[in-house]
Parts: sequence; C-alpha cells; structure tokens
Amino acid sequence: MSLSNENLKHQLYVIIFGTHTKAGKIFDIALIIAIFTSLTILVLGSIPSISAQWSNELRLIEYGFTALFTIEYLTRLYCSPKPSAYAKSFYGVIDLVAILPTYLVILFPSASFMGVIRALRVMRIFRILKLVRYLQDSNMLLRSLLGARRKIIIFFSTVAILVTILGSFIYVIEGPEHGFTSIPQSIYWAIVTITTVGYGDVVPQTTLGKGVAALTMLLGYSILAVPTGIITAELHQEMNAHRALVKCPNCSLSGHESDALFCKHCGSELADPDKRVVPVESEKKN
Repeated sequence: MSLSNENLKHQLYVIIFGTHTKAGKIFDIALIIAIFTSLTILVLGSIPSISAQWSNELRLIEYGFTALFTIEYLTRLYCSPKPSAYAKSFYGVIDLVAILPTYLVILFPSASFMGVIRALRVMRIFRILKLVRYLQDSNMLLRSLLGARRKIIIFFSTVAILVTILGSFIYVIEGPEHGFTSIPQSIYWAIVTITTVGYGDVVPQTTLGKGVAALTMLLGYSILAVPTGIITAELHQEMNAHRALVKCPNCSLSGHESDALFCKHCGSELADPDKRVVPVESEKKN
C-alpha cells in the first residue's frame, strides 16, 4: 500500500512538476488554458454592462476555476518531496494568493467588509505569474536583470539625485505663484518631464524656467537609452553563456541556439532541447 502511494506521488510529481513527458506537457498546456480563461472571466466581470447581465454565471465559472486551482495546489503539496519548501517558494505563494481572494469573498460576505474583499479579488491577476514557470526564456531574462541589478540601482540613484536637483532649481526659479508650491511638487514635475511623459499640469512660465525644462527634456531622451543598454548587454552575455552549454557530441563545438536540433558546424544531431542543462545564477560571472 505504501509502495503504491509512493508510486502515485512520483507519477503525479512527474506530470505536474516535469515537462519532459507527454502527460506533463499536456498538463502544462491545460493549465495555461485554464489560467488564461480565468483571467478572461476576471476581465469580463469588471465590465459593468457584462457584469450586470451575466454576474451569476461569471461567479459560478469563477468558483469552478477556484476549485480547479485549489485541487492543483493541494496536489502539488501532496506529491512534492518537500511540501513545506514548495509552499514557501515563490510559485507556491503565487499559487496560494491566486485562490485565496475567492474564498475570502465566500467566507466574509458581510457588507462592512465587501469593499475590501472586492478589492482583494483583483489579486486573482497573480495567476498570470504562474505562467512564468512555463516560459524557459523568462529565466534567462530574470538572470539578466539580476546580473544588472547593481548597475540599475546606480542608474536609478543617479536619476533620483538629478530630478531632486532639477526640481529644486525649478522651485527657486518659478515659485508657488506658478504652481510649484513645494520642492516635492517640483520634483514630481522633474520626474514627469525627464521621463518624457509631460502631463502639463504644472509648467514653467519664466524664460529661465523654460530653459531648465528644455534641458530636462533633452536629458530625458539621453537617459532613456541607459537602462536599455545595460539590460541588453547583460542579456547578450546570458545568451552567450547559454549557447556555450549546447555542445555538439560529435565535434564538441558550442555556440548553438537553445532550441537547435542539429550542429551548425558538422550537422550532427544535438541533445533534446528539453533535457539540456540551463545555466544557474551561481555560474554567472560577477
């Protein structure tokens, strides 16, 4: 009986957590379809005309999806070798957050709490984060962002200092009579201007103030290219590191794309893309 139970857990684990088997791929596709359908129901429920006519039907469908995702979450806990580790993991928390709001609506229907509960139901949008686990390239992008985190922090720190200086200048030049009532309000204007958003709710009136505004706009166009270059460089390094792991078993040369089936040097068949090793964060160079 115990052996049968262990076999069941192993089979469920391979299907739910694995992606190399046919059953695992079918499960992943079905779950993705369920998540997208659930999100569609959430979006439709926020449209007043549709909600007024189909509110009961949409609610029943949502309860059905909640029950489905609850079964999935409990099954993951059941077949996971370390249930507590899964429950505390990023995806475990996301899976739990995705189903809790609906239960809160059911358990706390009191009118005094309804405003808060209805706001919490928007948390169901976190279900879309469950899709990240099925996108292999998302891990590469995440590692690129993590690798560039120091440069990005320095960049945003520089921008924060810059908008503080520009906001202080425009506050001194324009003053409250032109809408710049405080330094925080002026810093808000500097952020809006340097990001090229330009709401226009606060604008400089003096010639010197317009000169500062023009300088801020030109700086904004220059600054926008910086984070793009940082992330692109890190992503390029990550892609090269990933290609270096895909080696031909015949000629031992690397540099192949992650989904390549044959060697671009000698034409020999490469390993199955689904079974290749993906570089981890510890392998990245600082």
